[in-house]
Amino acid sequence: MSRINNRQLFFQHLAQTSDKPIGIEVASAHGVYIKDVDGKEFIDMIAGFSVCNIGHSHPAVIKAIQEQVEKYMHVIVYGEFVQAPQVQYAKYLTSFLPETLQSVYFTNSGAEATEGAMKLAKRVTGRTKMVAFEGAYHGSTQGALSVMGDEYFKNAFRPLLPDILHLRYNHFEDIELIDDTVACVIVELVQAETGITPANKDWVLALKKKCESLCILLIVDEIQSGFGRTGSLFAFEQYGITPDVLLVGKALGGGLPLGAFITDTRMMGTLSHNPVLGHITTFGGNPVACVAGKAALEILQHSGWIEAVKEKENYLITHLHHTAILHRNHMGLWMSLQFESAALTKKIAAACIENGIITDWFLFAEDRIRIAPPLSITIDELIVAIEKMIASINQAIGE
Repeated sequence: MSRINNRQLFFQHLAQTSDKPIGIEVASAHGVYIKDVDGKEFIDMIAGFSVCNIGHSHPAVIKAIQEQVEKYMHVIVYGEFVQAPQVQYAKYLTSFLPETLQSVYFTNSGAEATEGAMKLAKRVTGRTKMVAFEGAYHGSTQGALSVMGDEYFKNAFRPLLPDILHLRYNHFEDIELIDDTVACVIVELVQAETGITPANKDWVLALKKKCESLCILLIVDEIQSGFGRTGSLFAFEQYGITPDVLLVGKALGGGLPLGAFITDTRMMGTLSHNPVLGHITTFGGNPVACVAGKAALEILQHSGWIEAVKEKENYLITHLHHTAILHRNHMGLWMSLQFESAALTKKIAAACIENGIITDWFLFAEDRIRIAPPLSITIDELIVAIEKMIASINQAIGE
């Protein structure tokens, strides 16, 4: 089918979520590169929103997928049939986690992991009130939307869940507003959609202490920050805490749809009775997605890419400079560049696409450009990307 027909069909039959889609018609993707149907090559500087942490189309992931597809693709997935892909991935994943995070409930996505964790908190504590933070993003389903910390994206869909208290991120005094009516506190250790805002370590420690003192579950959302993005496998390792519930997604599936909430075996067991099947999913933990995710995690653990994150972060800090950049936030190979307006940022993002760089802005910070390339990106590839980004900034401001 011709390119123009595909583009027409895209607008006729695919749900549109913005009035100006990027519109790249993808032909292939390998490593840090995406190629369109005309043969134009783009450096992917957002890694599919941190899904492709090991890059696109890694041969080991493709091999694992092919081998599993020949065996079976779908049977009952939610803890009824014993399936090696699920079991082996859960065992491998939890081998890198504390002993209180050993029970994995696979879901289809990060948002569904959020939903499952919220239900779990109610079930374990018998309470209904939840605490989230201004600027938070945990997904777009209605439960996840209820704990989102931005009113613009929520107002059109009210009423949402009751008993949600939003506190200010990184404000010590707000911790005092948490009381024994709260079931859970859900937090990103690095807020993604405000433009990569790391939590203050002492604030996180105080938040954890408060939760422990009142038997409140601390749910840590590492859907975007997980799998090496911040320079450790999970960001919580750098904060000196262990979550009661860990949320993962995006890079979890090695490029295929997969999420999970992970907790203590005893607490997870509460979903098995009163009612039975307290949380179910048709496709969560699909065996093909699980083998892809396990292969990707094995690659990540043996590649040295996580250990090289700091070097690449420093290279970006040292070499990506322009007078139009007003401020930058960063943690690991994850950065935002702030410009004087959302309008200018969007012009820069468009110029980047034109010049072969894929980037975008943030949901709650439209004046910031997102940088989150695959962790596999080399310094030589970063050099090219930086040159093209600086040229794009110059182009957008007319220099």
